[in-house]
Amino acid sequence: MNKVVLIGRLTRDPELRYTGNNTPVATFSLAVNRPFSNQQGEREADFINIVVWRKQAENVKNYLTQGSQCAVEGRIQTRNYDDQNGQKRYVTEVIADNVEFLGSRNSSNNSNNMNSSASNAGPTPYDFGPAPEPKGTDVDSNPFADFGASIEISDDELPF
Repeated sequence: MNKVVLIGRLTRDPELRYTGNNTPVATFSLAVNRPFSNQQGEREADFINIVVWRKQAENVKNYLTQGSQCAVEGRIQTRNYDDQNGQKRYVTEVIADNVEFLGSRNSSNNSNNMNSSASNAGPTPYDFGPAPEPKGTDVDSNPFADFGASIEISDDELPF
């Protein structure tokens, strides 16, 4: 079974391209917090490349921007190619079957939330390279500043 579910924020605006037969394909990088802190007590994030195809690719391009939060459901795919210098390069990415728009960096964009899905198939010929670091390090511009705040859940409050 090859199934991935991720929730995170976009590290850059999605890039939309079209294949030779005019099929839309969008790519973006998703920053996903790790569920633990490092030895310095800081939370680290993984930057994961996402590929989405067809109508959903166009929706991602139209409604998501850097800092937008979304959930991605899909599968991991690996591929390799030879670069311009003849070096073999390996790429691991998530091929999204479903992208759910959870919110945006700016609350005024929350009206753009939507859910769409499309079937995806086929490898993509693009080299996405490493994900760029998110911009800004102060709390006001850090989309992960309040991620990981503790919540309390008690079975005593359940009605059954």
